[in-house]
Amino acid sequence: MIAILLVLGVYGYEFFLNEEESLRIIKEGGRVKSDTNAFFLPSSTTGQVIHHQRYSLSYSEPHEQAEWVAYELKKSHLSKSNFKRPYFEIDPAVKTGAASWRNYKNSGYDRGHLCPAGDRNYNQKAHDETFLTSNISPQNHEFNAGIWNSLEQKVRDWARKYDGVYVVAGGVLKDNLATIGNEKVAVPEHFYKIIYDPNNQKMIAFLMPSKDSKEPLCKFVVPVDSVEVLTGIDFFPQLEDVLENKLEAMSTYYGWSFN
Repeated sequence: MIAILLVLGVYGYEFFLNEEESLRIIKEGGRVKSDTNAFFLPSSTTGQVIHHQRYSLSYSEPHEQAEWVAYELKKSHLSKSNFKRPYFEIDPAVKTGAASWRNYKNSGYDRGHLCPAGDRNYNQKAHDETFLTSNISPQNHEFNAGIWNSLEQKVRDWARKYDGVYVVAGGVLKDNLATIGNEKVAVPEHFYKIIYDPNNQKMIAFLMPSKDSKEPLCKFVVPVDSVEVLTGIDFFPQLEDVLENKLEAMSTYYGWSFN
């Protein structure tokens, strides 16, 4: 009897420690970090904003993925380092529980990064942090490896040319989307990416169907306003209203180099 009580006591203590650690991680995820740049974060329709060290996100529990991931891409972040890809891990900072990577297994969809690992190649920790499951969304393989990848590379070109940009990306989440896995991870039909260049006060948005395309990137340029209507998200609410309205109404790629 004493031995049983001791074993139960040990397991109980370990459970308590695990619960304490889980609460600590969740609390830390809610804390704005020194390089969060909270001024440029979008609004959240879910009320669950998580700040990792090198990007922030708003997690949608009904869709089991982020409605947006936001980060600053500085010129100094650009690196040709070739770190080994780690295994995907469930994000412990999501208080409602992030979806497992296992939902994607044999689903026919890629684990598509919203903050690309290639944008965080300046050190191993930054790179590995992009492999949390809160930073991925189901994507058609030809889309993920094709035009979405081309857009990621173009954003790096702009970060280099314009000395840093702010990036927001996500799937367009809505009701009645197809799902994958036991946790019913929603499969977005469209993805968006919004880039803001504060140094030259210009903004550009892309809205793309999740399928293969041979169209040039400029064909997918839309006003930020139209993405806000689709998602219900206010993307740059901290900007002065007149400037925000002007930038978000733009539907041209004038001033952005596509060469």
